This record gives sequence, C-alpha cells and structure tokens, in this order.
Amino acid sequence: MRAKTLIRRLSFLLAGCVLLVAPQANAGQYQQFGDYQVHYSIFPSSFLTPEIAKQYNIVRSQSIGVVNVSILKQTEAGLEPVSGQVEGQVMNDIRQSRFLGFRRISEGKAVYYIAEFQFSDGELLTFQLEANVPGASDPMPVRIAQTLVND
Repeated sequence: MRAKTLIRRLSFLLAGCVLLVAPQANAGQYQQFGDYQVHYSIFPSSFLTPEIAKQYNIVRSQSIGVVNVSILKQTEAGLEPVSGQVEGQVMNDIRQSRFLGFRRISEGKAVYYIAEFQFSDGELLTFQLEANVPGASDPMPVRIAQTLVND
C-alpha cells in the first residue's frame, strides 16, 4: 500500500514539476482553441518538493492545491508559449465559489500562470478558467472537474 502511494505521489510530482519547469512540453491536459492550446495541471501543493515550492513561493500543505496553466500557439516552428491573462474561480460541490488569483511566471521563453486554492480531502471541485491572449478573437474558457486527495 505504501509503495502504491509513493508511486502515485511521484507521478503527480513529476507532472507538476514538468509543467512548472517546461510548460511547453505536452505533459498534463489541454484544450484546443484554433491555433491555441490551454494546458493545465491541478494537484495538491504537498506533492511539490520543498525546493520547488520555495523557488515558486508556493505553500506546501495537504489542504492547498495548485492550478498551473500555460497558453501555447501553433506556429510554423511548432508550439510556442504566449503571454496573456488567466482568470478563474473554483467551486465546491455545494456551489461555494472562490476567486483564483493567478500570477504570471516567466522563465526564458516559458510563460505560465499559477494559482493556489484551499481544498478538503476527497472534495469534488469545478474549475472555471478563462485564458485571453492579444490577437485571439475570443476568450478561451476551460472547465475542469477534479477530485483532489491528500496522502
């Protein structure tokens, strides 16, 4: 049982770190909007190593989650990160809504947006996100339902 938990934790940690360090990689999930892709990953902050959490000023806790979003555009050279704006809210199963305050992080060409939120173990959460980039004709809405558990 302990090995299973460790494997699951390492899988989430790897996915989170890949998205934090290289959001242009095709890790995580995404939704397509014409030439744009909105990639996202949602996980408990306790899955981050202390070093990664400190580097990005993220509180590690079993009751705090992280939403990581990046926006990519298909160009002749391939998928490239683009700068824009991400807004959103998270709602629990009894429809209590909380605003997500995203902050922009840039590393070289990589651009991503991170927000933290509180959650209870086993709670079903619905995330309603909206990505906007200059030059895009419409906002890019993303709706995600996810249950988070803490080990």
